[in-house]
Amino acid sequence: MKLKQAVHCLAALAQETRLAVFRLLVEAGREGLCAGDIGGRLGVPAATLSFHLAQLANAGLVDARQQSRFIFYSANFEAMNGIVAFLTENCCGGRSCPPSPKSKQKKSLAT
Repeated sequence: MKLKQAVHCLAALAQETRLAVFRLLVEAGREGLCAGDIGGRLGVPAATLSFHLAQLANAGLVDARQQSRFIFYSANFEAMNGIVAFLTENCCGGRSCPPSPKSKQKKSLAT
């Protein structure tokens, strides 16, 4: 992935609703979800959702397909993997990466 394309994709994801939509579509897998289901699950009005889906599609992050009278959207996994590869291309300067620290779980204050 080239720098300009990566910036375009990351800019599209740098908005709360679009990031939530993209994560939901990644979770849905290759089958994707119809626009009504996306809006219902995220509580996003249709007009607002349409705008955000268009932005994600313009960046190449989602694909749309017509099925009957519904439009189904799915994450473009090739683009997603391209962003991850771009971000990690020179990870640790070519050396082996150190293990990530284990997240500490907070102890419950309830007794």
